Amino acid sequence: MEEVKLLGFWSSPFVYRVKWALKHKDVKYEYMEEDLWNNKSDLLLQSNPVQKLVPVLVHGGKPIAESIVILEYIEEMWPHNSLLPQDPHERAIARFWMKFGEDTAPILFGFFSRVGEEQEQYMKEAKELLQILEKHGLGENKFFDGDEIGLVDLAFGWIACWLEVMEEAVGVKLLEPESLPRLHEWIENLKKVPLIKENTHDRDRMVSSFRQRREVFISSKAS
Repeated sequence: MEEVKLLGFWSSPFVYRVKWALKHKDVKYEYMEEDLWNNKSDLLLQSNPVQKLVPVLVHGGKPIAESIVILEYIEEMWPHNSLLPQDPHERAIARFWMKFGEDTAPILFGFFSRVGEEQEQYMKEAKELLQILEKHGLGENKFFDGDEIGLVDLAFGWIACWLEVMEEAVGVKLLEPESLPRLHEWIENLKKVPLIKENTHDRDRMVSSFRQRREVFISSKAS
């Protein structure tokens, strides 16, 4: 079997998407932590010279960047324990929602690095997007593809595992159980899945890190 390496950063939700997929497929890999802020490795710079970001999956010496692209690669390379529906139309729908998540990420993440009226506007737009996701994406399902987790759940896993950390770091509440009950139930269901539960971050360390990161964002905007 060809060597598999994952270049990542401990607090990145995008890295965890890939970790979850590899674990689900029982793919053995070497994890390599990157120092993104001070000293990016030569391997990272060579593997992703355009973005210079993680995650990067290196399989048999060949690098693949962008977490959603990596998820698709993992699904094609190791088709067992499938994370996409078998029906072509349902697979297309799953890909639509993954693209929706990528296209709307700047808005969903936007409240974290803003203050005042600008933050309020981002939160308003983010809540509207979450309502769309709940109504049209999740619907009445336990998970996005039905009763079992799939790629869409992994793609939106940051909402379940990172959003509340970001909310605490900022001091606001974006996802209210009363206004988004099905999405909140999905979060609780996802957290109970052993794959997710046993492979997640240190919450206290994450909150501290995100608070520091927000201070950097705010101070840079003020200067």
